[in-house]
Amino acid sequence: MAELRLTDSPILSGANPTEGIVAAELAGRFIRLFIRTPEGVVFRDAPFRPFILLEDPALLAGSRETAEIHPLTGPGDYRHVAIFADWHACVAARDFLAKRTGRSPSAPDAPYLYLSDPVHQHLLLTGTTFFKGLEFGSLRRLAIDIETSCAAGFEFSNPKREEDRILSIAVMEEDGFEEYLPAHEMSEKEMLERLTAIIRERDPDVIEGHNLFRFDLEYIRVRAARHGVRLAWGRDGSEPRVHPSRFTVAERTIDYPRWDIYGRSIIDTYFLVQIYDISSRELESYGLKQAAIHFGLATTNRTYLDRQRMNEISAANPELLRRYNLDDTRETLALSRLLSYPWFLQARIFPYSYQTCVIRGNATRINALFLREYLRRGAAIPRPSDADVPFEGGYTDVFETGVLGPIVHCDVASLYPSVMLAYGCAPGREHQGLFLPLLAELRQFRLAAKARVRETTDPREREYYSALQQTFKVLINSFYGYLGTSIHHFADMGVASTVTRTGRELIQAMIGWLRKRGARPVEVDTDGIYFIPPPGTAGADHEEEVVRELSTTLPAGIVVETDGRYRAIFSYKMKNYALLGYDGKVTVKGSALRSRGIERYLRDFMAETIKLLLQGEGEKVPALHDEYLRRLRDHQTPIERLAKTETLGEAPATYLQKVRQGKRNPSAAFEIALQGEREFRAGDQISYYVTGRGRGVTVYGNCAPVSRFDPTRPDENTDYYVDKLNHLMKKFSPFLPRERTLFD
Repeated sequence: MAELRLTDSPILSGANPTEGIVAAELAGRFIRLFIRTPEGVVFRDAPFRPFILLEDPALLAGSRETAEIHPLTGPGDYRHVAIFADWHACVAARDFLAKRTGRSPSAPDAPYLYLSDPVHQHLLLTGTTFFKGLEFGSLRRLAIDIETSCAAGFEFSNPKREEDRILSIAVMEEDGFEEYLPAHEMSEKEMLERLTAIIRERDPDVIEGHNLFRFDLEYIRVRAARHGVRLAWGRDGSEPRVHPSRFTVAERTIDYPRWDIYGRSIIDTYFLVQIYDISSRELESYGLKQAAIHFGLATTNRTYLDRQRMNEISAANPELLRRYNLDDTRETLALSRLLSYPWFLQARIFPYSYQTCVIRGNATRINALFLREYLRRGAAIPRPSDADVPFEGGYTDVFETGVLGPIVHCDVASLYPSVMLAYGCAPGREHQGLFLPLLAELRQFRLAAKARVRETTDPREREYYSALQQTFKVLINSFYGYLGTSIHHFADMGVASTVTRTGRELIQAMIGWLRKRGARPVEVDTDGIYFIPPPGTAGADHEEEVVRELSTTLPAGIVVETDGRYRAIFSYKMKNYALLGYDGKVTVKGSALRSRGIERYLRDFMAETIKLLLQGEGEKVPALHDEYLRRLRDHQTPIERLAKTETLGEAPATYLQKVRQGKRNPSAAFEIALQGEREFRAGDQISYYVTGRGRGVTVYGNCAPVSRFDPTRPDENTDYYVDKLNHLMKKFSPFLPRERTLFD
C-alpha cells in the first residue's frame, strides 16, 4: 500500500525537503535546526534571513539598518520584501517603521508586515516544516506530573508558601522508562536537581503534562528559585524562558505562563482536551481523570486519591502516592498520543513550531499556507481587508416538535467546501489561484486517507490514517471560516456570503424534494436534514435508496450521504434535539438540553427525562420529578451534583474594577475567587453552591466553595434548588402525556 506523502506537495507542506526536524531556535545569524536521526539528535545551522514586507521601500529611507529589497509581482499591497542581516537589525527596522508611519506592527492598516516569531519567519521563507520523514512514535516524549502538599487550613497548594512543597515527581516515556522521585527519600532540592538531570539524560523532543503550564511548571519554577536550583532544561543548557501568554479556544480565554525550552516543545494536554471539546461538547470537565475515563484510557486498577489528603497519604502510605503519581503520568502519555497525533501531522504542513501550531487558530494556519507559497513565488501580498460585509449564516429550522420516528439523517458531505469547489467560490484578492486547487488537494488527501482506514489491517497504519483524515477534515472545513474573517490577507466576506447563500438554497431544495417524495422533514442544521422517511420506505435499504435519489437531484460535486438512522427523535426546538439509536444509545444536541452551565442534578434529571420520552415512557416523568424533590428536601443529593463550576473569563482584579465602574454584574465565582487564599487567573475554574434560605436569594451574596461544605451540617439552599428543578420540569410539560402533565 503506497504511502500518502504530504511532502510531495510544496504548497501543502513547503518546498524544503529537510527531514527529521524536531525543533528550531534562533542562534545569531542562523536558525539552529535540531534533527532526530537513528543515532540521536544532531543540529544543523541554517542561514537566517529575517524579513519585513513593505508597500513602498521608501518607508525605510533614513533607517540605520541596511536591507536587501526584492520586488514582489502582482496586485497585492505588500509589493516588496526587505531582507535583513540578522534578527537584531530586523527588530530595529520594525521600531523605525512604527515610529515613521505611526502604525504599530499589529495595526491592520500598517503599510508594512512584520512577523514577531523568528522561527515562523524562517519556516515561511524557506518552506521548511517540522517532522518530515518522522513517525509519531519516533518522537521522544517525556511526561511530567507532580504531587504537592498543602498547609493545614488552606484549600490549595501554593508554591510561594513556605510550608507547601513538592511531595513527589513522576516522569515517564512510552518506551517503558519511568522514574519516581519521592519526598520521603529526597529533599525538594534533590528532587528538582534529579528532574533536571533526567531531562538532560533522556533528551526529550517533547515535554508533556496535563495543566502543565498553569500548575506543574509554575510550581517547579517557584520552588526551584527558592532552593537556587538552575533548571537547565534547554538543549543548550539554558533555562526556560517564561512570559505571560493567552490561549483562546472558542469562547474561552485562558491566561497562562508560557514556557519556551530551547530545542524542545511543550504540549499541555489540558489545552488539547479543550480544543477537542469545541466540536464534541461531550466532556463534563477538563481534568485528567475525567478525560481519561471519557476516552477509555483509565485502567481498571487505576489509583485514585483525595487531593486534600496528600500530606497524610505521603506520610502514611508512600507506595499509594507512588502508584497514583505514576498513573497520572501514564494517562497523560495516553491522552497525548490520542489528541496530539493530529497536531504532529499539522506541524508537517504549517510553518510553525510544534508547540506554537497548537495554539494558532485554524484561519491563522490557513493564512500561513498562502503567505508561504506567495513568498516562494515572489508574489505580492494584500493587506487584510477592512471591509466588514454582514451576511447570513447557515440555514437552520425546526418543522415539528415532540417525540417522532423513525428518523433518517442525511447531510451534504463537506457542504461549504463542496459549494466552493462546485461553484468556483474563491477570494478575489488571491491572485495566484491557490485557494481552490489547495482545497481540492486537501479533500482528495482526506478521501484517500479515509479509504486507507477502511482497507488497512495494521493497527499502527489505521491510527496514522485516522489521525490524517481527521486533520484534513479540520483543514477543509476551515477554508470557509477563513473566508469569513477580516484579519487575514486573502479573506473575502463577500464570497463567504455567496457560499452560505448557496448552501441555504441547496438545503431548501433538498427539503422540497423530500416533501414531494412524502417524507416529513423535522430538523435542519446547516448541512443536514433529519426526516421521517416516506410511507413504505422504512428499513435501512429503502432509506438509503431515498437518500441516493435525493443526491442525484443536486449539482455535480454536491453529494448527499446517509449520516445515521434512529428509532426516534425528541425535537425540542431549533438546534436542540435528542436521538435514540437502534442500539439504545441516546445522543443529545444543543445547549438547551445539555448545558454544562447548569448544575449536575438538573443535567441528570434532564437526561433521564429525555430518555423516558424517547422510549415512549413519558408517563414516568412525574414520578421521577417527585423522587428528585424528595432527595433535595431530605439533603440526600450530594453537594457535587448541586454545585456549579464556572471558568473565570478574566482576572479577578479586572472583574472587581468593572463591577465598581458598573460595567458588569457581580458573579459568585469571582466573589469566591476574591476571598480565596490563592491567586486566581483567567481560565481557572471554581465550583460553588448556593446557601441561605428562599428561592429568590442573590447568588453572588449567598455562595460558598464546594470544598467548605460540611455534610454533617448541610447549609445548601433547598428552596433555591427545588425551584430550579420545577422550572426545568415546566420545559418538558408540553411533551408529557396530557393526563399526567404537571404545571398546567
